[in-house]
Amino acid sequence: MDICPQCQEWYDNAALVTRLARTGAVPVTFTVDDAVLAALPARPTVRASAGRLLDRVRGPAAVPLRIALGVLGLAQFLLGAAQIGGLTAASHLHGVAGVEGANHLWHESAAWNVALGAGFAWIALRRVRPTGILPTLTAFVVVLTLLTTDDLIGGRVEFTRVLSHSLIVLGFLVVLALSRVLPDPGTPPVRRPDRGRWRATFDDVAEPAEPAEPVPGLRIVRAAPPAQATADTRRAA
Repeated sequence: MDICPQCQEWYDNAALVTRLARTGAVPVTFTVDDAVLAALPARPTVRASAGRLLDRVRGPAAVPLRIALGVLGLAQFLLGAAQIGGLTAASHLHGVAGVEGANHLWHESAAWNVALGAGFAWIALRRVRPTGILPTLTAFVVVLTLLTTDDLIGGRVEFTRVLSHSLIVLGFLVVLALSRVLPDPGTPPVRRPDRGRWRATFDDVAEPAEPAEPVPGLRIVRAAPPAQATADTRRAA
């Protein structure tokens, strides 16, 4: 280096370039195409976020409702079975011509009670929205409420019999609540995070890649003095 000013200058320039490359800021040149940005899903709205939060609490909220509906279904079924067995009287059937007509209407009422009890129990055991039975059950409860109110005002029914209809009304309200909190059969269930589950994986063992040949770095070759180079050239000749 002492006898070659050009080599010293080249070495200094190489060191300067290396230092600038290591300490200089790298400009950001990465850009995303507009087509890629347009294909991204839209940001979730407040309504969507609230819907996801509601989906998370729907599962736990449906458990006590299903238990309550199962209890109401069992009570309604036992009430219908008691009517069929003749354990309760048909004193609320007034204005019916003949004993046969009163007994038949009493059996129809018992069949309805058994069917409703079985339906409540079936809905309580399932985990889908009970939307199919809602129109029929709504119409039945509305008509039953109107007729029972009219009979109660006219004194044609006992108050204890009216109280027995409360099982149907309570069951209807629980079914209506389950139709709101249970997930829709057409939507996938919310995926819960895996907690403490064992998993077995059988991935193929990848062969270790061969190490790449190292790239030779930049080396500074010290030039020979002119006199020595001339002597070496003559000797080689």
